[in-house]
Amino acid sequence: MLSREEVIHIAQLARLELTPEEIERYREQLSAVLDYFAKLAEVDTTGIPPTASVLPPRSVLRKDEPRPGLPREELLANAADTEDGQFKVPPVLE
Repeated sequence: MLSREEVIHIAQLARLELTPEEIERYREQLSAVLDYFAKLAEVDTTGIPPTASVLPPRSVLRKDEPRPGLPREELLANAADTEDGQFKVPPVLE
């Protein structure tokens, strides 16, 4: 089980201020999570290839193929303001 000092250290890293009750509650909860990860580490995964998903890969996106862009006049047609063939926007920094 994690010590109070370890929980306080983790909270400091996360910039959290914890009450004594929260420290004790998180000590129990984080310890339970770490115990579960320890059990998972015991599982023999030899011969099992790494996967990102158990489902077969499938892309719902179209193929990324180069194609001509829109004409500049069409792109700027709805712009609030333009200058020299570019969008003109108010400055963000002075």
